[in-house]
Amino acid sequence: MPWIEKYRPEVLSDVVGNSEAVSRLSAIASVGNVPNIILSGPPGIGKTTSVLCLAHEMLGKSYKEAVLELNASDARGIDVVRNKIKTFAQKKVTLPPGKHKIIILDEADSMTAAAQQALRRTMEIYSATTRFALACNNSTKIIEPIQSRCAVLRFTRLHDAEILSRLQQVCAFENVPYDLAGLEAIIFTAEGDMRNALNALQSTHSGFGHVSSENVFKVCDQPHPQKLRAAVTKARDGKTAEALNIVMTLWQSGYAATDIIQTLFRVTRTMDMPEPQKLEMIREIGFTHMRISEGLNTQLQLMGCVARLCSLQHKALQQQQRQNGGGPR
Repeated sequence: MPWIEKYRPEVLSDVVGNSEAVSRLSAIASVGNVPNIILSGPPGIGKTTSVLCLAHEMLGKSYKEAVLELNASDARGIDVVRNKIKTFAQKKVTLPPGKHKIIILDEADSMTAAAQQALRRTMEIYSATTRFALACNNSTKIIEPIQSRCAVLRFTRLHDAEILSRLQQVCAFENVPYDLAGLEAIIFTAEGDMRNALNALQSTHSGFGHVSSENVFKVCDQPHPQKLRAAVTKARDGKTAEALNIVMTLWQSGYAATDIIQTLFRVTRTMDMPEPQKLEMIREIGFTHMRISEGLNTQLQLMGCVARLCSLQHKALQQQQRQNGGGPR
């Protein structure tokens, strides 16, 4: 079984991170009267899991009969709302007083506008017996009438310490040999996504047996951040040729321009340097990322980015010389 399913929390107290949103769900579970809910946030941070835990805690043994779970990105047309959802809302289920049937729609922001309009009417008609939980990445793609009928819970990416704690627990349960640098590499590649982190941990363990930094970056197929850190350091020292050589070696190894520029951004963001200089470098990397994402994913864009990063250092030196009363004016 995949570890993301094997170690999926079953009660709200086991959910990692987003303590404010989870505490609100816990309060709803204790009262029992669940409102319509929109859970908004990036993927892999526990939105669907939190709703499933809420449904388990509220409905207990009636869970299978009283919960309908749909992935709206696959079943997102108006026919699904008219048939599956409406039929389930009409179904009679014996529940304790004050409890409601729950319909969970994952990836709800992928639903068509017509389907959302039909869903709005269904929410109104069957509000006495059925409540809706809509999980989405971007709540602005859900129409206003539905948003106004729901309580919105916003989830954020998980902190590094929260992911590290969970990874260490799973390693202990599965007897996975690891070193701390390996777990830090997983956290670096996951970017606050617990699902991504657990998948990377299982893949590295299955492929290599030992979770080390080198093995993790092989499995995740990302440029090693230490190499790009060295490239940024060379650029700060004004060593253009050496910085270009590092980046071009990664390009020739088969890494996509998108992977290189994204890792370059994450490395630069965490480096220890004066804040104005860091912001200037991130600005140049951001412009390059924009061009690459628009389709110009060539090595010329990467070379231009490195050259501009090096020129920032030259400009900073010239400015310092002017302030000290020397150099060109």
